[in-house]
Amino acid sequence: MTKDAKDLLERVREELKEDGGTNRLVPLIASGDAPLDTLRALAAEEHRIVQSDWRAFLTLAAQSTEPAQREFFAAVAGGEGLALAKLADFAAACGLSPDDVASYRPLPGCQAYPSYVARLALDGNPHDALLAILANFAEWGGYCAAIAAALREHYGFNDAGCAFFDFFAVPAPELDALGLRALDQVLATKWEPAGAMPAARLLHSYELMFWNTLADLG
Repeated sequence: MTKDAKDLLERVREELKEDGGTNRLVPLIASGDAPLDTLRALAAEEHRIVQSDWRAFLTLAAQSTEPAQREFFAAVAGGEGLALAKLADFAAACGLSPDDVASYRPLPGCQAYPSYVARLALDGNPHDALLAILANFAEWGGYCAAIAAALREHYGFNDAGCAFFDFFAVPAPELDALGLRALDQVLATKWEPAGAMPAARLLHSYELMFWNTLADLG
């Protein structure tokens, strides 16, 4: 059955690629052309996103009917909790104090993504949410790896300042395997994955909106 889950996930990821859309911010950071103010905005926006996603993933874990599905969402929520402390170090490296982060005025184009994740948790199907989140995970890790390298090379950040992005950039084969096992168990319930495609597409679009909203600041 795991092959069925893997094939489904690969097919959905290919369909998302075919939908188009380009992340314009990560190349700017990778080349060192993104201004420090944009990095500050990235830190403050992510602070709100991580807190929101943490709660949303715990909610999805509570709603999940399959054991591996509950375990997956709980594990992802735990990762958000660990990442939050590392995010404070990134904000500090950008020159932001905790008061600066708290008083920052978030941008609608950046907060649409966590708002939609919260919506999936509150009034969506956790099976649909599982596929949508798994389908969008791979790109996030690649973005974080590129940003971590650029922060060191072009912005002079130390390991603490890069730790948030390092955390998500490192491959997590155990989490990937757990996600596939969760998808396997969900497929065994006779759930129809076609119904999850609108959620996967919207989540992908909202993530691109997040990055490109920040790119437009420069």
